[in-house]
Amino acid sequence: MGWVFTRLRGGGLKLDLGKDEREVLQSLPEQLGEVLRDAPGEPALTRLSPPAYVEEPEHEEEFRRLMGDDLRQRQLAALAVMSETAGAKRLTEEQAQGWLSALNSLRLVLGTQLDVGEDVDDEFDDLDDEPAGGGPDDVRSGALQLYRYLSMLLDELVTTLAEGLPDVEDDDGP
Repeated sequence: MGWVFTRLRGGGLKLDLGKDEREVLQSLPEQLGEVLRDAPGEPALTRLSPPAYVEEPEHEEEFRRLMGDDLRQRQLAALAVMSETAGAKRLTEEQAQGWLSALNSLRLVLGTQLDVGEDVDDEFDDLDDEPAGGGPDDVRSGALQLYRYLSMLLDELVTTLAEGLPDVEDDDGP
């Protein structure tokens, strides 16, 4: 059983969030949506749609021409679902998929802005050791805490959704 997401017997998920969490999870997708619409060249957005053809620029250009708007519209739709349902008590399976995509996008962009690398756990350990308030690193500290929170939500949502998957039989046999 999850802390925030709990699978319901009749289908869908229960969403258990406090008022402040709901407000944050409503505003973050709106903020990222603005950036996607108004500043699609923003460097932090690169992680949302990395190059499909790294060594073939002409193919990459064609891919972006054909798929770029569709990818952006899908991301915007997922962000809208999260923003619109952040106040809900329950999510449908489809809405939960939107949350999955939106949480991943938010985490990727924030991680890019923070230049989060493989040593992010060390930074989290440092956060736990720091006294609260006043220092020049407070903005980064708060952003890292938000990154940690989004990561936890994403992990819990993946785990909760996976609980609903049917068991697969092993085809290897005896």
